Amino acid sequence: MAAKTPAPPSPVAQFESSLDELEQLVQKMEKGEMSLDDSLAAYERGVNLYRQCQGALEQAELRVRLLSDPADPETAQPFQPDAS
Repeated sequence: MAAKTPAPPSPVAQFESSLDELEQLVQKMEKGEMSLDDSLAAYERGVNLYRQCQGALEQAELRVRLLSDPADPETAQPFQPDAS
């Protein structure tokens, strides 16, 4: 019998995990106790986490649009945040 591989986490779970990690990084950086190298590495990681979160939010927005009006997929365009 073949062993089952665990299913990849859902985009929502990935978003929540990335957001939690990002918040923890921000808290560590705000304390100002990190070396310059550690701060730079944390900043890089934070940028990657931010991009992952943005991608997940855009996918969620697209899913909502598709669910709201499945007959008109033309209205399902990537989310563009307001420039307010």
